[in-house]
Amino acid sequence: MKRLLLVICMLSMGSMAWAQSAPPLASASAFAVLSAAPPPTPGAVTCTNSAITGAVGSSGPAASVVRTVCPIAGAIIAPVSAQVLTDFNTAYDGLAPKPLDCDGAHTLLSTITGPVTLSPGVYCTPAALTGTGVLTLDGGGNSSAVWIFKIGSGTPATGALTGTDFSVVLINGGQPCNVFWWVAQAVTMTNANFVGTILAGAAITSTGGPTGGTFAGRAMAKAAVTLTGTTLTDSCLGQNQGGGGNDDDHEGCKNDDGDHDKDKDHSDKGKDHRDDDHKD
Repeated sequence: MKRLLLVICMLSMGSMAWAQSAPPLASASAFAVLSAAPPPTPGAVTCTNSAITGAVGSSGPAASVVRTVCPIAGAIIAPVSAQVLTDFNTAYDGLAPKPLDCDGAHTLLSTITGPVTLSPGVYCTPAALTGTGVLTLDGGGNSSAVWIFKIGSGTPATGALTGTDFSVVLINGGQPCNVFWWVAQAVTMTNANFVGTILAGAAITSTGGPTGGTFAGRAMAKAAVTLTGTTLTDSCLGQNQGGGGNDDDHEGCKNDDGDHDKDKDHSDKGKDHRDDDHKD
């Protein structure tokens, strides 16, 4: 019975690569916009003909938040605390692509040019990703469903996210607060209706078109954040940060069997079961 329980637990843990929980942002989760440039580079947020609902933060002793016709419904903190920078960098590093994050069914092409619908899970693009169509995220009736996109790879990691006339749409219970984009380099959105929390390794730039751009989520970068003609709303205001898979669901998989370490014949089986049930 104990060996059967071990195999079931390992199969369950093997599937977690596609059913991750929302990453913990800790104190950084308080910000709708965060320019977390590493010292000694000062952070910089520039907001023009835009509107922000949520707190705005910028790092470093020369941190700046420059506004031109940009109402902000939230606190403006410049500079942010060292703890905020630490928590942001911890979340960024924790989301970085790792082996077994994605299989072939969860590897995106380099472009999204037409209607694409994705179920919850972790999706990777080894290089840059360009969106010019509609990306629909289908929660399947689960309001706690989580999507994590990892754009870029390598050491040092390279890969940018670019969207032009790009829209992200949530259906069947999907929530903006449960969508995350890890990007190795810069993010550039033009006339886009974007959804999710971005953690970018370089600058984030969002420019609205004739009718303006929208951003339901949070823009966090290791460099400047620039909004022009964009309405950005922190989609997590009033909610508990994150959602999705709960580690408590795997409580029964804790190692309370002293014989587990001796069961060498089972030690790699979890890696061999790549949970086809999650393939789209």
